Amino acid sequence: MKKYAHLDEPLPIGFGQTISQPSLVLEMTRLLSPEKDGKVLEIGTGSGFQTAILAKMSAEVFTVERIPELMEKARERLETLNFTNVRYKVGDGSLGWPEYAPYDRIMVTAAACALPDELVEQLANGGRMVIPIGPPDLQELKLITKTGNGDIRITTVEFVRFVELKGKYGWK
Repeated sequence: MKKYAHLDEPLPIGFGQTISQPSLVLEMTRLLSPEKDGKVLEIGTGSGFQTAILAKMSAEVFTVERIPELMEKARERLETLNFTNVRYKVGDGSLGWPEYAPYDRIMVTAAACALPDELVEQLANGGRMVIPIGPPDLQELKLITKTGNGDIRITTVEFVRFVELKGKYGWK
């Protein structure tokens, strides 16, 4: 797929998964607004491209991928590039990674049928989450903010199309 790297389009990364077009990765990162001293939970490691960006902009990244082979390839790539602030887990990303919560930022790179309660609970007060939510054909990219007192604000940013977030919040 190297010959298509210059295109601003989603590309296959194997196992029925895709990497989002670079402009969307950029927009989602901008919305998330990672902070240098922040702790980020990423749901959907994929190729590790978004993980690398988050790791450059944050103190710690905790990334969850459901496909072991994708996780291993991403880990190898990121370790070769000397990223030492990333922790990896294979599992159901819709449940997050509660052992290390709360997270200042949560990036979800697969579409959920509804806002996952578990992820909202793992978001720190003052935190931000970016997540696509909706049916298979078209989802709304949502920015979730949790105020200092724990109130949730939801903003719809744009329409997108992502692969399914498998597990509890996948499409039925």
